Amino acid sequence: MASRRGSYNQYDIRKRNPNPKTSVLLVIDMQNYFSVMAKPMLPAITTTIDLCRRASIPVIYTRHSHKSPADYGMLGEWWGGDLILDATAEADLMPEIGRMPTDKVVEKCTYSAFRGTRLEEYLKERSVEEVIVSGVMTNLCCETTAREAFVRGYRVFFSADATATAKPEMHDATLLNLAYGFAYLVDCDRLRKGLFGN
Repeated sequence: MASRRGSYNQYDIRKRNPNPKTSVLLVIDMQNYFSVMAKPMLPAITTTIDLCRRASIPVIYTRHSHKSPADYGMLGEWWGGDLILDATAEADLMPEIGRMPTDKVVEKCTYSAFRGTRLEEYLKERSVEEVIVSGVMTNLCCETTAREAFVRGYRVFFSADATATAKPEMHDATLLNLAYGFAYLVDCDRLRKGLFGN
């Protein structure tokens, strides 16, 4: 599925490196439901996670699922009932991403990791100022979370190679829009250089 390393350079109009002392990595919805889409970018997302761990940047995972029709919201109508149901194998985080027992998992039931969760309170309690966004889907949950982080006052870094979605043009459209108004684009190489200088 779509996650094209290096294709973001044409959209990259602002450059900055994350500050490890005030950043977190958000790993969005890397669940079995999305495994076909996510597997091609597993090397990039596991590298991103490893780089952040080495830099002592906390890693926060999100898990999207629905417990009952009461929490379907517009997603139930939009996707014709094709939703990730809680307590199913599809709702589980992919084992390949290497979640540690101490890593926080934010449970959500819509595109944004902020909506109806305590994510913002958690970040404020830890004096977090920056979020690095990775995961799936580039143009839905990742983009919505990035935009909402920006309007809530967080500096946003968005991974071009550790995100994926259904079609290349959707991935590229998100990178174009976020780079223009919401986020600094990064990839594994830029993160490595920015965090460690090599």
